[in-house]
Amino acid sequence: MKRLFRHSQSPNPSTHRGRQRSTRVSTGTRLGLLLLCSVLVVGLVITTNFAVAQSDSSLQEQEDQLIREYTLPTTPQKEPVYKPAPAAPPKKSTSPTRKRTTPAPSQPPPQSQPTRSAPTSTEPEEPAPARRSPAPSSPAREEETAEAEPLPTGEYVLQFNRSPIVGNRFRFRGVYSEARLGFTRPRGWKIQGAKALIRFQHSPALIAKDSNLTVRVNGTSVGSVPLNRQQSEVGSVLFNVPSRLIQDYNELTIVARQSNDEECSDPGDPTLWTEVLPDSELQFEYQPQPIPLNFSRYPYPFFDDLSLDTNRIAYLLPKVNDTWLTAAPRFQAALGRMAEFRPIDTEIINDLEDIEWGQRLVVIGTPAEQPAIADLDLPFSISGNQILDGNQVALPSDVGILMMTTTLDGAVPVLVVTGNGADGVAKAAQFLVQPDSRKFGTGQAVLVDSLKEVDTPSLRNWPGYLPEENSFTLSEIKTKENGDPFEDITVRGSAAPPIPIDFHALPDDQFTRGSSMTLRYSYSPQINPRTSAVEVLLDGTFIGGARLTSEDGATRKRLKVDLPPHLIKPDSQLEVAFRLNPREPGVCGKVTDQQLTGTLHADTSFNLNRQQSVQLPDLGLFQEGYPFAAPQDLSRTAIVVPDSPSNTDLLTLLTVSERLGRLSKADSVNLDAYTTTTLPAEVREGHHLVGIGTREQFPFPEVFDGSGFRLQDAFSRQWNQGSIQALPDNEGMIKEIMSPDNKERVLLALTAQTANGLERVRQVISKDPWFFQLQDDTVLISSNQQDTASYDPDAYTLEFLERAPSTSRIENTGVLSKVSRFIQDNWFFLPAGIFAIALLLYGISQFYLKRLSDQKSH
Repeated sequence: MKRLFRHSQSPNPSTHRGRQRSTRVSTGTRLGLLLLCSVLVVGLVITTNFAVAQSDSSLQEQEDQLIREYTLPTTPQKEPVYKPAPAAPPKKSTSPTRKRTTPAPSQPPPQSQPTRSAPTSTEPEEPAPARRSPAPSSPAREEETAEAEPLPTGEYVLQFNRSPIVGNRFRFRGVYSEARLGFTRPRGWKIQGAKALIRFQHSPALIAKDSNLTVRVNGTSVGSVPLNRQQSEVGSVLFNVPSRLIQDYNELTIVARQSNDEECSDPGDPTLWTEVLPDSELQFEYQPQPIPLNFSRYPYPFFDDLSLDTNRIAYLLPKVNDTWLTAAPRFQAALGRMAEFRPIDTEIINDLEDIEWGQRLVVIGTPAEQPAIADLDLPFSISGNQILDGNQVALPSDVGILMMTTTLDGAVPVLVVTGNGADGVAKAAQFLVQPDSRKFGTGQAVLVDSLKEVDTPSLRNWPGYLPEENSFTLSEIKTKENGDPFEDITVRGSAAPPIPIDFHALPDDQFTRGSSMTLRYSYSPQINPRTSAVEVLLDGTFIGGARLTSEDGATRKRLKVDLPPHLIKPDSQLEVAFRLNPREPGVCGKVTDQQLTGTLHADTSFNLNRQQSVQLPDLGLFQEGYPFAAPQDLSRTAIVVPDSPSNTDLLTLLTVSERLGRLSKADSVNLDAYTTTTLPAEVREGHHLVGIGTREQFPFPEVFDGSGFRLQDAFSRQWNQGSIQALPDNEGMIKEIMSPDNKERVLLALTAQTANGLERVRQVISKDPWFFQLQDDTVLISSNQQDTASYDPDAYTLEFLERAPSTSRIENTGVLSKVSRFIQDNWFFLPAGIFAIALLLYGISQFYLKRLSDQKSH
């Protein structure tokens, strides 16, 4: 083996030469492969560079083509500037509104008069602080001021009774009491001076030297007045408010310190009271600032969420067509979402000369549909009813065009939503109704070439309502103020306010027994365990609580509270209240309680037992937008007007769109509107419908043929087999029925015998005090006032009729739930059913007994 091993290792000349040849061949092969790889790499690089060059050339060609198609016009020397007039509008010019090539100098409107003079009082006024000069405006506001020419100064009076907190009285009780009022500063206002006129009465039992009224603005005191009036006489004092204190959002705080005993005043003494009268007011002296129009500021100035007055929108009406019916309701619905609780006054005008001071004009349609577009001062030129780019080439029909301008005097801003075709107009309007899209708009004009399509949310995805899951935590509920998730909340003191939680059930939720809430809370030491507690209330009803038993405080305690199913509604509110009392009693009304705290933790959990079940029709559910706002982008709702709609019909269309916008929250608006003849069959069958019009032109005459209350020819009306004729019949009617074409869809009828009656329907839909009274399935609306736009709470009378017998239940439940629901709805058949079942069982048992006896006999 050793020799074999050595032999195998011994050199062999022939073998060695073969190996050398093999090595040379292998080396040559490697060199060849390396050379081949190098050639391939070089070729690949050349090919790649050529492809990249071709791609870059192609992209450059596409960009050049894009630029060639969408060449922008020369940038104007000056942006259009909105110059709001402070008070009454200037007189209407008789000259036509024609397009100008150079900016014409605008004449300043005449000096405005005060909205109203300050109320006089026979009482001597208290000395007021010296008036201070207004602080210089911030750099941000100076950048917005495009013109050096100052506008006239105006005055504005804001009375306290406009706040729902004040109402008819504003009372302060106890030894120390304070109340707060919020107000805003409209955009474009430069405050020159501000005053607070406080009119008050107080108890004659107060000691003047120990009782006073203090006013603070944004935490800074602006003055005090002693409560020294005799026999509850009305006092009046005028406080100067430094203009530098006024911000966009402001808080006026009134503090009343009251004493009726030099040694000790009982906080519960009913003679410790002061009332601030509701005609107290804030007086502003301001100078409106000219604002350059730019889409980076949109929706201002067309909608100002800081305005103290109603935002006024005017639509220039073209010949009604599908383009306008698609774009205008969606735009109005988007305004409703932005407005939330703020009012909007909407009008329709037929000519540019009809525009009024204080309005904002919206022009929707192509130049062919809206000839007045050619009369406006716009960056794009128009020829042959076509909008041209910078090369005087017509823009494509599917490109949306948005432009801002003003009337010739600059006092009315104008928003133009247009394009050279219906697709372009719809795309331009859709850009404004999608929050994510309009965020990156800027400049005076915007071309909308493409727009991201927003997915439709699920039917039960309603922001602001309870989550779709049955188990969730408090942090998954959004706050009402800013829509952020709830976090741990701490309150302090013995008079700590309850912590509110919007507990809005989805409109089609039906709750059963077993729903519960696991409250997690903490509290501080030094409390009195005998009188301190935590309470849970649902719509003001106590549903659970526990004593705070530890004098040393506690951290993350748990309390399980049952949620009564019959109390949970779409507008419900939970409250967690900490009743904190100190260990040591107060002396002479002075209680040291600021060391007492209670904390509600965000991991408080909820476990709900619920199912989807709702009975329709029900106008009470319309208060929440159901079922028209399911899904929240309104994509399953269509509004239908007559083929030749009147201005009242179209205003009602815009009002309903605005209301649906206020009742929904989504990333887009896909609401559709049609005339009677253009309504597609698939939409009629698959959508919830809203019909608008007087009885003679109503799009769905079957509403007047079914059961319940009906309007007929010759001003006749029928109900419960009775029939009458009324002359005149100026009542409006809101009626909800199941759609004749689909029993799972709803048809809402907004109608009347006359246009006056339909206008009353529109006013009820637009104003919250009446809209949130709707119930049952039919409402008759009457009024004894000529001014149907009145805000008087007694302006309208609503008469609710009983539910019609033809109802439908929309549900998504199991078999057991359906059987349970059937038994609950038909309980009066239960005794007969039990008797029938007993009789059946008796018959079966007798049959078997007889059969057994026969078998035995055989």
